[in-house]
Amino acid sequence: MKLYNFFRSSASYRVRIAMALKGLSYDNASINLGKGEQHQASYGAVNPQEIVPTLDDNGRLITQSLAICEYLDETHPNPPILPRDPAGRARVRALALAVACEIHPVVGKGQNYLASALKASEEQRADWVRHFTTVGFKAIETLLANSKETGRFCHGDTPTIADAFIVPQVYNAQRAGIDLAQFPTIRRIYEECNKHPAFQKAQPERQPDAA
Repeated sequence: MKLYNFFRSSASYRVRIAMALKGLSYDNASINLGKGEQHQASYGAVNPQEIVPTLDDNGRLITQSLAICEYLDETHPNPPILPRDPAGRARVRALALAVACEIHPVVGKGQNYLASALKASEEQRADWVRHFTTVGFKAIETLLANSKETGRFCHGDTPTIADAFIVPQVYNAQRAGIDLAQFPTIRRIYEECNKHPAFQKAQPERQPDAA
């Protein structure tokens, strides 16, 4: 398998966590977003959306981080990263989507548009990131804190896709200067995850392109 990714991409980070939890090895194909390599024709032929990550599994190209994670769970079922019961799977997917659909697009491409089209200052963009991350985390904190299904991790006592999605977003939140004290359940789970070797292996600073 080959994974097209970038060390600072939170969507790539999610998939690296999932692959590490599964114990899967892969060839790393770095796509430097800072240099705009995702817009090169050669990568556009791999992923027409011109985003990372993309998984190449023997010529089968899988895009979108959640689709990749679910594909990995279906093709390499042990250890599972989705619960086996329908209600559990729905809860884990909902937590993952709260990051992937509600927070990530707004704070990622949203702030890029602020800079390019609206000429927002660096501080204005930082305020945007902090505001919308905080709004999203307040909802996720409530979902986690008020559920008996929350254990050591987001769902029970083993890591799932939900943890793989929340950890990179918390990592980015810390870089943005967001105080995690207001989100005690998220902070506890984040700290628990980062004790796990798979999450450690997937960290941005440990990637080969993190030069």
